[in-house]
Amino acid sequence: MKLIVGLGNPGREYENTRHNVGFIAIDGYLGNVDWHSKFKGLYHEDKIGNEKVIFLKPQTFMNLSGDSVVEFANFYKLDPADIFVIHDDMDIEFGSYKLKINSSDGGHNGIKSIINRLGSNGFARLKVGISHNKLFSTKDYVLGKFSKEEKDVLNNNQSNFNKIIESFVIDGIDKTMNIYNTKK
Repeated sequence: MKLIVGLGNPGREYENTRHNVGFIAIDGYLGNVDWHSKFKGLYHEDKIGNEKVIFLKPQTFMNLSGDSVVEFANFYKLDPADIFVIHDDMDIEFGSYKLKINSSDGGHNGIKSIINRLGSNGFARLKVGISHNKLFSTKDYVLGKFSKEEKDVLNNNQSNFNKIIESFVIDGIDKTMNIYNTKK
């Protein structure tokens, strides 16, 4: 069993914001599905290949994402290696992405919360670049809405995100990183 976590903030006011890239990527993969509520999150169970997969959108707000993730991990007895988190990253150029495992939080409070609650950084991550516009405070920038052009770039990357999710589940993170962490 695998847990695919998209990070974001709940509520209409946060829809289509840079910080909600994780929610957007999961919604793009699943399309219109039924979501259920448990352990401070919205979840949907599915299968990829022969593997049962739980898709999770924590509803705790970004800084407490680990509260929901750890409850799912504990309930389903998942190792950190069975968890894949999709989140925004201001240090990566917009339109780019990077896969990582066993790395620091990089200043991302949602990741910091997950590492602290799991007691491990041994989970895989898809870091989606949102750049950083220094004309705005960090908070205003990450909570800002995507422009139409940015939304188009994100939509164009969705098929890669879908392939990455499936590759993680079927092939594991090492093979997935070898395929999708290409230099541009």
